[in-house]
Amino acid sequence: MKGDYQDLVDEISTLLGAPATLENRDFRLIAFGAHDSDDDLAMDPVRTRSILTRGSTAAVRSWFEGFGIARATGPVRIPAAPEAGVFRGRICLPVRYRGIVQGYVWLLDREPGPAPEALAAAMEVADRIGVLLAEEAKAGADLSREFLAVLTAGRGWQQDMAVSALRAALGPAAADELHTVVCVAPWTAEAPATVPGAAAVCVVPGRGADAGPGQGAPDTPGGAGSGPRDAAGGSPGGSGGRGPGTGRALAVLVRLRSADVLGPAEAVATRLLGSGPGAGAAARTAAGAAAAGGGRTAAVAAAAAGTARTAAGGRPGNASAAGPGAGGRAGGAPAAGGRTGAAVALAPGGGAPGGPAAGIAEPGRGLGGLADAWAQASAAARAAAAQPRLGPVARWSAIGPYRMLSALASAAPADDPAARPLLGPAQRELARTAEVFLDCAGQAGRAAAALGIHRQTLYYRLARVEQLTGLDLDEGEDRLLLHMALKTVRLHA
Repeated sequence: MKGDYQDLVDEISTLLGAPATLENRDFRLIAFGAHDSDDDLAMDPVRTRSILTRGSTAAVRSWFEGFGIARATGPVRIPAAPEAGVFRGRICLPVRYRGIVQGYVWLLDREPGPAPEALAAAMEVADRIGVLLAEEAKAGADLSREFLAVLTAGRGWQQDMAVSALRAALGPAAADELHTVVCVAPWTAEAPATVPGAAAVCVVPGRGADAGPGQGAPDTPGGAGSGPRDAAGGSPGGSGGRGPGTGRALAVLVRLRSADVLGPAEAVATRLLGSGPGAGAAARTAAGAAAAGGGRTAAVAAAAAGTARTAAGGRPGNASAAGPGAGGRAGGAPAAGGRTGAAVALAPGGGAPGGPAAGIAEPGRGLGGLADAWAQASAAARAAAAQPRLGPVARWSAIGPYRMLSALASAAPADDPAARPLLGPAQRELARTAEVFLDCAGQAGRAAAALGIHRQTLYYRLARVEQLTGLDLDEGEDRLLLHMALKTVRLHA
């Protein structure tokens, strides 16, 4: 299919005597004609960025759409606008199919410009491109049954049959292309009729009466907590169907040009979060993630978060804090009594669960690894919902400890007897304190600053945590156990 687009773009470039570029309706680059490096007029910053990053900025898109290109049925001339970075005028050929815009062919304008006959011939080629784009989008929607079967068939001969059916439907060339899987959850609507850039789309049922065949695939890599059967499945004590841990999920197979550039998948995920069910909640989640991450991207925030190295030894600051025992246990204040309530899920970030979130799997070729990729994307979506700094769109490679936790998690929140007393509603403040302390690698000064409390208050709370759980927070294994329990609860909150 990519070769067909390239041939048609080259045909338009020949007809009009200028290098052309083809973008889909979301301004994602599909193909471009050869540019003469000696021709300084053949490029400007907007076109250069489009080719290098495979897309255009929202500001550029808004500028061009202001000229009515989405409604036009013939060539549109657009003047230069240096203040917007558009140093050269453009000729836009709308690519339509049955009256619906599918994309745009762009040429840099120059005097005297192409002859009307040449533009008419180029529009005929644009119409042929429109047919291909529409067929590609329709094929993705029509493959929902085959795609769903691959994601939920489990192991063995059923999986092999499902992969063979999807391969036959896609065609050998498309089946062997580089791709990734995107999970958007929860998804309460039907699958979108078209998703630009997607090779296949399907809705994966959650657990319960409407569950799909994936219920019989408990051995999916990534564990029962992240595999197809409960990627969108509920969990006791969860958010009542509001987070990615409950209900149905949308799965999207996205083609990529490079394993190092996941921009197309991120664009699909962002578009679906912005237009699908729960879009308002997703926007609030995005705002919360930006606030939590200081405006950094999810990948950078994940790398900078410094999630606790829980096997470390004693925490700094203990030498100056008077401890009651020889073991150097936290705290200098006597432990007060207290009752624990019924076990509840720890709310992400200490607040209410957010809206839909999306996860992106590692890129791969071939279809045999799609079930594993779906497990990765599902786990990443759950991590994005559990930890606001990761979302609302998270890559599997960027979720850090949640990769392992999703593999270890069961269909229900962890119920370790040591951590259980800390998960009662009356102890939520203590649970949050313990989590922040462990996230800060046991550094009391950092933890106290993050919590906005005095260091002695921190020591008092940690002493209560040790009393309730029976754990010694100076012991690496005890820290590891408590940290895993708290983070696992987040996955189900």
